[in-house]
Amino acid sequence: MYSFSTVIDGPMDAAVQHLTDTLKEHGPFGIVSDINVAGILKAKMGVERRPYRILGACNPKLANQVIEGNEDAGVLLPCNILVSEQKDGRVKVVFQDPVALLSVVDSPAAREVGETATAMLKKVVDNL
Repeated sequence: MYSFSTVIDGPMDAAVQHLTDTLKEHGPFGIVSDINVAGILKAKMGVERRPYRILGACNPKLANQVIEGNEDAGVLLPCNILVSEQKDGRVKVVFQDPVALLSVVDSPAAREVGETATAMLKKVVDNL
């Protein structure tokens, strides 16, 4: 598997704020990017879609460990989190699994960082 997920009560903006606060508390992770996919599709193609965002979460200490082990592995950062509003108004939160992603780097250090990051993100899921 390349991800793990949970569903939380909306509305979308409140769910994203709750996610952001929980990431800070259990990582700590900060949001370094926020891609409003629904907004981009509407602006560029006229496609209507329920709210759909991809957040880039970063734990600087872990990111630095990955980069120190292999500079090119930085292409795999940050940890992406998909946040999408469902038909019932609840919000699905899908976490990229760092273990799966960093397993492509032939490095024990990257594997260790992946395991640490995954454990932290699963604590986030448990506290959402």
